[in-house]
Amino acid sequence: MKLPNNYGSVYKLPGNRRRPYIVQKTTGWEIDSDTGKVRQIKKVIGYAKTKAEGLKMLAEYNSSPYDIEASKKTFADIYEEWSKQKFPTISESNAKAYSASFACCKTIHDRPFKDLRLQDLQNVVDTCGKNYPTLRKLKVLFTQMYSFAMQRDLCSKDYSQYVDILRYKDRNPNKRSRDRISCEDIVKMWAVSENRNVQIVLMLIYSGVRVSELLDLRKENVCIEEQFFDVVKSKTEAGIRRVPIADKILPMFRWWYENSKCEYLICTNENEHFTYAKYI
Repeated sequence: MKLPNNYGSVYKLPGNRRRPYIVQKTTGWEIDSDTGKVRQIKKVIGYAKTKAEGLKMLAEYNSSPYDIEASKKTFADIYEEWSKQKFPTISESNAKAYSASFACCKTIHDRPFKDLRLQDLQNVVDTCGKNYPTLRKLKVLFTQMYSFAMQRDLCSKDYSQYVDILRYKDRNPNKRSRDRISCEDIVKMWAVSENRNVQIVLMLIYSGVRVSELLDLRKENVCIEEQFFDVVKSKTEAGIRRVPIADKILPMFRWWYENSKCEYLICTNENEHFTYAKYI
């Protein structure tokens, strides 16, 4: 069946190829300076396994033309663009967790993002061998990237919402039982509150912030006289907030503020950033 004029074309390429059918669209004309002949300027829309699949691809493009160059962006390309926008707004530890999740996706790094389907994402989950908490972070990465891509018309469907990680809920060999600190234990800590490590725990209890939020708190975001500090990097956007400093722990904040010799409020004995790993 002959296709309409200016509709585009689908034909089979020679050789043994996984996607042998090329889908093209004429985007303009130019004159060959040597021969004087008019030549078509064609742009490749994509490649297909069958002619029927190629015709469908061509029909979709004609129905709703999209940026062909943008559609060629790989999973790694989208991650790079997303991370440049995301990482400055979150904590260092959270950024490292996203980077680790991205490393789990090596099998799809070079795949065009728009060509990915649910089975591709699910295969990453099924074969990476990570425990449940890590898989949760991986799924969050998928969700964030699809949201980023769809806002820019780089894909038409969010497959991340269908990724199943619940089947691995019990795969967590490092799971620890977590209990709320009792009032009796808090009283014991106040009895030895001159200990700087104990102070950090009390500062966490009375401010309600995450461990990473306190450890990543810079002195420039602490207002001792006004008794508050600003969390400017957090696991979630809702975590960006102003936190009051209770009277009971104000002297501790003041001591750390005046004695920390680095840009962070909490520092090690060597006056270096007190990282989460060191804290644990």
